[in-house]
Amino acid sequence: MTKPMLNSPPLATTTPVTNPAPVIRWLETDQECSARWRSERGAAPPKRVVLADDTLTADIAYRLACEGTALLWRGDFQNAKQLLQALARRADQVPTRKRKKTAQEIPLVDAFHLHRLAQSQRARMLGMLLIPFNADYSIPLRRAPDVKSACTEAWGPANEANGASVASLRELLGITSAHEWRRKGVEIAALGEAPANRIHPHYGVFSPVRGEYIHLVATAHLPKSPSGQAVVAFDIGTGTGVLSAVLARRGVNRIVATDQDPRALACARDNLARLNVADKVQLVQTDLFPEGQASLVVCNPPWLPARPSSPIERAVYDEGGRMLAGFLKGLTAHLAPKGEGWLILSNLAEHLGLRTRAELLDAFERNGLRVVSRIDAKPQHPKASDASDPLADARSREVTSLWRLAAV
Repeated sequence: MTKPMLNSPPLATTTPVTNPAPVIRWLETDQECSARWRSERGAAPPKRVVLADDTLTADIAYRLACEGTALLWRGDFQNAKQLLQALARRADQVPTRKRKKTAQEIPLVDAFHLHRLAQSQRARMLGMLLIPFNADYSIPLRRAPDVKSACTEAWGPANEANGASVASLRELLGITSAHEWRRKGVEIAALGEAPANRIHPHYGVFSPVRGEYIHLVATAHLPKSPSGQAVVAFDIGTGTGVLSAVLARRGVNRIVATDQDPRALACARDNLARLNVADKVQLVQTDLFPEGQASLVVCNPPWLPARPSSPIERAVYDEGGRMLAGFLKGLTAHLAPKGEGWLILSNLAEHLGLRTRAELLDAFERNGLRVVSRIDAKPQHPKASDASDPLADARSREVTSLWRLAAV
């Protein structure tokens, strides 16, 4: 094993390749090596790479990672996890008092953007600790776990032709965590008694851990279809399929669920089959609306109009409020006579200064919509009461609402 020369690290050079899969390059025993680079958030391969092992101290690792030098691990896998934890502690050493003072001295909208920037820088630094993978997704390190199933779920079946690959340890831990979520599932009270009430989120598909919005859909009064026909519902941006499942359990026998992401549609298909409601739901890959009209159109768009930094963040952040604007613009054309659109939306963006209530109401009016009623719920997730959160003031006042909208 060649020890890393930390004072004069060998540099990796990233050159354009014709293969669409990005490649990471580094020097090892005076030879140039390369492997497929994997990054869920689409980060470019690091340009500076050094080999690292159990002799590397956390302080030196932190300095190198902050400078943009990636650490390709050649030591014990469990020691790599401990090093990642040490890097995280160093990144989080800003005193709580200083964080609170900063949050109090600047507008919340600025605090939000600074928080996002800090989280992005933290993620970039922690992403500098890299793990190698063989072509079959095994990890050639001491005490490494078997992650083949988890990686297959995230990256697809292993292919010997693809050769070895490299990803950040932080990304690998996200993959294995998602694997456990998928294996165990998430209990959804609105779907009935356990064990027949679990949603199994796939990797890259947002987990329905916030129960208040699901409860709103499970309890709001269903509109009637014209002429006594069966209610037809559209579920726009279905994700895991949880809202379609709730509507099916409520007696809606024809639901069209849409999503742009193939992974979300595969996840929804799996969950609907597990819950024995697949015969009531048609899945369609499209942007927003399917063809036709429905008596009920449900949409739970991303709640914050900001740029996502990774694909999974698209469930939370919607740059420019594109999905919300598209839903409101197209809703009236897809509502059957006397139909309703259910918009599930948090007011957190309003408290952060990213959108005003007046702007939301004006968007309703511009698109020929009126508010039939609004049903509110207070969030119960841990962040809502976390005083150490830089956005604690806004989160403490957050309310999730189901807006019942109809054509004017």
